Amino acid sequence: MSFVKACLMAAMVVAAAPVAAQDLVHRPISPTFGGNPFNSNHVLGVANANNNTRDPRSTSTNSQADIFARQLQSRLLSALSSQIVDAIFGDNPQEQGTISFGGQTIEFFRSLDEVTLIIRNDGSGEETRIVVPLFIEVD
Repeated sequence: MSFVKACLMAAMVVAAAPVAAQDLVHRPISPTFGGNPFNSNHVLGVANANNNTRDPRSTSTNSQADIFARQLQSRLLSALSSQIVDAIFGDNPQEQGTISFGGQTIEFFRSLDEVTLIIRNDGSGEETRIVVPLFIEVD
């Protein structure tokens, strides 16, 4: 019995001793909720890696033929844009011109201080205007 009393006394002494603790602090990971802004790339990468949904309207595939067709189209459009830039800003710049390809028409007009490009989609009638300022060199 004395052993039980001794154990109870020891337990009361331990229970009566002062207890130290810290505050629990929650720090969110996502910068959206106040977390570290340097975590945004990591959080976005993890979200994109876990995203298994695909756009149902998307018809693109990754076959070799589709990849080749996209690269060929990109190269052709790049060559066409280079020709347009040469016609406007090259060694023999033109004052105005019209270029048509694939259902689109590009017109350009050159004035003293700017070049205006008008891109028209012949099928839908949409129009995009781009104004590029000209910088004149003064010797």
